[in-house]
Amino acid sequence: MEHLNHVDIVAKAFVDHYYNIFDSNRASLSSLYNPSSNLSFEGQKIFGVEEIHLKLTGLPFDQCKHFISTIDSQPSFVVDGGMIVFVTGHLQLSGEEHPLKFSQMFQLIPTQEGSFFVQNDIFRLNYA
Repeated sequence: MEHLNHVDIVAKAFVDHYYNIFDSNRASLSSLYNPSSNLSFEGQKIFGVEEIHLKLTGLPFDQCKHFISTIDSQPSFVVDGGMIVFVTGHLQLSGEEHPLKFSQMFQLIPTQEGSFFVQNDIFRLNYA
């Protein structure tokens, strides 16, 4: 049980960090990925930190704010210490009246330095 509590604490800290960077300095998100990272963004498959950086910095809006509704996390035993994090919330784009609902899943892999990188990232807007 203690291990699961640790996973939830790390997942919450990661989510807070990720969306704070996304909302304030999106170009810095590339530091959270590595050359083997994968991103599926609205069905488009993107591989590698450079391509992920280009996708995220090339999105057709300058400013946004994420509001997180739920964070679910589980340990992932594919790599010792890894975890899966699933996030739901809404995204408010600057100048838009209505927020957009979204879901995002991350697979986090521990680094030798004691932090994590994003191995897998799946993002979808929820239109229903």
